[in-house]
Amino acid sequence: MKVDLDDLRAIVTVARAGGFREGARVMGVSASGLSDAVRRVEERLGVRLFNRTTRSVVPTEAGRGLIARLDTALGEVEAALDVVNGFRSRPAGSLKLNVPVSAARLVLPRLIPSFLAAYPEIRVEIITEESFVDVIEAGCDAGIRYDDRLEQDMIALPIGPRIQRFATAASKAYLDRHGRPEHPRDLLGHACLLGRFSSGALASPWEFEREGEVVRIEPSGPLIVRAGGGTDLAVDAAVAGAGVIHLFEDWLRPLFNSGDLEPVLETWWQPFSGPFLYYPGRRLVPAPLRAFIDFVRSAAWTD
Repeated sequence: MKVDLDDLRAIVTVARAGGFREGARVMGVSASGLSDAVRRVEERLGVRLFNRTTRSVVPTEAGRGLIARLDTALGEVEAALDVVNGFRSRPAGSLKLNVPVSAARLVLPRLIPSFLAAYPEIRVEIITEESFVDVIEAGCDAGIRYDDRLEQDMIALPIGPRIQRFATAASKAYLDRHGRPEHPRDLLGHACLLGRFSSGALASPWEFEREGEVVRIEPSGPLIVRAGGGTDLAVDAAVAGAGVIHLFEDWLRPLFNSGDLEPVLETWWQPFSGPFLYYPGRRLVPAPLRAFIDFVRSAAWTD
């Protein structure tokens, strides 16, 4: 009985993603095409693999049994195929990274162009997402996050500047109208521009530190944006004089240099550790990811 390998991958992807729409996003195909692939396998096997409703797609008992075996088997197939890369002069294939918007903006521009130039046969796909995800279930090879507290089977590799700071800023016009805060608690009387994570939690409290003293405040204000995707809107609002913003220093630095924003409470800006590239340690590392890991290790970060 012959079943297409890509159709089998579709089965595993749908199960991991919990549905056709998310599975299609992971595989880069249409939801209808993914549904057709699952249907073809079911017809070949003569058994239903998923129970489908308008709200959910759940594996049947037969589906769970098949998926459990396929997950391991497809991993072995991919590892076997990747061995061929060892006989190439340069690695080839695809590399999919799951990263926060801040990393895509502040870290990867210094790496990806030169990496692509060094490895022209590798195709890189960047997926921006703020929440911490299981990179395998998300169909990615690795991720970047600003926290090294990862699962035991994950390997974390420093990537990007090792020390960064959160900066607070507002436009000169706003500060001329409302005054310049002298202590973090003064911000409680200001219009603050806030972010909200995809989990629904606000990106607060704002935290400040000076000479061992840590101050946390719960700011409020007229604008809340989705952390990551809506951050540029908050920055534009701050430049237009709508309020005070609290964000990565490197994100705001060009606006300090241009005079569009003025630093606020700079002696209180809190440092934090830089991001990490993380990937599963329990699997054979594909050649494109191995090349990227080696490239990251060789990069010199001076800031």
